[in-house]
Amino acid sequence: MIILTTSPAAQALSVIPREYSDAFSLSIRDDSTNIIKYYNIINAVTSGNYLNFNLTFNPLLVENHFYDLRLYIDYNYWNTNYSFWNISEQIWNIETEEVEDIFNDRIFCTDQDVDQLNKNDHYELNKGQYTTYDGYDNTYLVI
Repeated sequence: MIILTTSPAAQALSVIPREYSDAFSLSIRDDSTNIIKYYNIINAVTSGNYLNFNLTFNPLLVENHFYDLRLYIDYNYWNTNYSFWNISEQIWNIETEEVEDIFNDRIFCTDQDVDQLNKNDHYELNKGQYTTYDGYDNTYLVI
């Protein structure tokens, strides 16, 4: 699961895809509203086993919502991928439904600091909603 924020700035994503490409399409579906938003990524960089890219979400992600992330290569989109054209020029002139999934995952949007690896910070569902009072001394006197 990928954890992102509601920030209007570009957010960095690092994934290990089935196939590495510097240009691909991305769709994100909000599980609460079932609205799908599409993006075209043209500047992804491969670093080791990771495919890294930045994305500015418009509209912004909503706090405490889950999203389905899908990265795919759409062979019907001219500027994304040329490999289908290289196979046969005649096939390229025919519109196709050829789509190749290269990565699928879930996204959770929160503005809480979540760093379970280094800081042992976990997501708290009711963070800031409840306060506890610890001012009483609950020890009993035994005579």
